[in-house]
Amino acid sequence: MTSFASRLLDWFDLHGRHDLPWQKSKTAYRVWLSEIMLQQTQVQTVIPYFDRFLTRFPSVEDLAAAPEDDVLHLWTGLGYYARARNLHRAAKLVVSDFGGQFPQDLDGLLQLPGVGRSTAGAILSLAMGIRAPILDGNVKRVLARHDVVSGWPGTTTTLNKLWALAEEYTPTARVADYTQGIMDLGATLCTRSAPGCQHCPLTNTCQARSRCEQAHFPGKKPRKTLPERETYFVIFQRPDGTVLMEKRPEQGIWGGLWCFPESQDGDASPAHLATMRASAQEPTIYLDPIKHSFSHYRLTIRPILLKIIRASEGVAEVNSSQWIDPQTPGSIGLPVPVTQVLKTLALLQ
Repeated sequence: MTSFASRLLDWFDLHGRHDLPWQKSKTAYRVWLSEIMLQQTQVQTVIPYFDRFLTRFPSVEDLAAAPEDDVLHLWTGLGYYARARNLHRAAKLVVSDFGGQFPQDLDGLLQLPGVGRSTAGAILSLAMGIRAPILDGNVKRVLARHDVVSGWPGTTTTLNKLWALAEEYTPTARVADYTQGIMDLGATLCTRSAPGCQHCPLTNTCQARSRCEQAHFPGKKPRKTLPERETYFVIFQRPDGTVLMEKRPEQGIWGGLWCFPESQDGDASPAHLATMRASAQEPTIYLDPIKHSFSHYRLTIRPILLKIIRASEGVAEVNSSQWIDPQTPGSIGLPVPVTQVLKTLALLQ
């Protein structure tokens, strides 16, 4: 075992995290679920979602058999909803193609939607004790600083260097503890800002530390100004207080979630709603705008409330539309801005 691994394991035994929910009764299903949730999301944010998922879907078979709306509903607020759709698809594949058992090799795990090399490595090492390197955000930071790997990890050259180091340092013994330990080190000591180098087990060999250049590694993603976009939520509300919502296409933002009909100019509405808009009572009510940021742009949402006298026949069959009570929307997946609007509407009733 390398000095790097042995020092890390000694630190993990004393200071690592040993009581995370997915570390209890450890199974491939629980590890996989936690790893998908932890992609680009902090541990403390994930824990309540993980607990709710395990209560509702205690096994991969339960998850595979669930309606997509139930899965997206429990994911509401966690963001990056493609993860939830891939989670559901992968569960179905595990049941249909692998007899309910997760593959025990890298190639097999990589067949599952949403599972990349690092996630597969985490499942193999943490759940099965099989030696497989990982390279999540925390591990990239530890390795980049320890070996002063320059460049942004999003580039192929830098990423390949980090993978080579991950392979070199991953031991053959205690692979589960090592994997958890290096993730814990990045999450608790080798943090982006103000790293706790004085308590780090690798400080004596960390090249960034010796140069006092911890802040320079890993290299930062080139900054660019996010474009600004604008859209309108067209909220049709019947006299009984229910509002019209549509299920969005699988592709694009908020794929598979329920949302209000959208308009780009605040006036034109989807064609099948034209007759309802014509029967809307005046005045039109403009609710407070909502600011929402995505990874690649910022969105300003301007909700417009139109109280209508009656709904057209057959509307609920068009584009998977349905009328929702803002106070009790039910078990459906909703983007965060939509839940904000529903809370406002509930207060107005």
